[in-house]
Amino acid sequence: SAESNMCDLLRINTDRGVMIGDGKSRFSIGGKPIYHFVGTSTFSEYTVMHVGCVAKINPEAPLDKVCVLSCGISTGLGASINVAKPPKGSTVAIFGLGAVGLAAAEGARIAGASRIIGVDLNASRFEEARKFGCTEFVNPKDHTKPVQQVLADMTNGGVDRSVECTGNVNAMIQAFECVHDGWGVAVLVGVPHKDAEFKTHPMNFLNERTLKGTFFGNFKPRTDLPNVVEMYMKKELEVEKFITHSVPFSEINKAFDLMAKG
Repeated sequence: SAESNMCDLLRINTDRGVMIGDGKSRFSIGGKPIYHFVGTSTFSEYTVMHVGCVAKINPEAPLDKVCVLSCGISTGLGASINVAKPPKGSTVAIFGLGAVGLAAAEGARIAGASRIIGVDLNASRFEEARKFGCTEFVNPKDHTKPVQQVLADMTNGGVDRSVECTGNVNAMIQAFECVHDGWGVAVLVGVPHKDAEFKTHPMNFLNERTLKGTFFGNFKPRTDLPNVVEMYMKKELEVEKFITHSVPFSEINKAFDLMAKG
């Protein structure tokens, strides 16, 4: 479908854990099945995948670098380039400066945004985020006013685009309410708590703001991932700056500890 990258058969289902064809796992240990994580089971030297989850990429691409395109970078990059589509010279707010948020900032930079405002509760992320195109920063803890009001004051009425990459429902509401009347577009990327509810006044829609959601940055994995790899190969996209540590497979738990510590 030209309309969407959402596939009925292959959409991510964290509860499934088995192959689609026969409902069974391909791995076991001591006679007990090991279940597949989101249909890929990539924490193994060899794996079995559904054909629809396999993308053919440039054989020259270094796998130890382009592997990080498979989730966070593509999601944030696509949220900006494919969904928010900031016009050249526009102002963009990015909520959450983890890997996905930094990729969203990178996408806004590639699209030609002139002001990219990073919003995060952790000020230690701000310096690093400059490498990804962020020009200004807001830490909500530094203000008594709601952050959407702070952003509106900074931008003469609101940002042109916002991309929310935290999964916190309050940040989602702030990201929507900080965009400009008339043409502002907010894009939700973060995955909220299952019981979360989004509440905003209907006037925000009547004032011609737009709220969009995205999954995997609206990229189609099989056809679009090879193009993202080509962006890297042509030096249009820097992947190395997203990589902070390289850990051998035998120390995978250390990698999780590093991730948990931010």
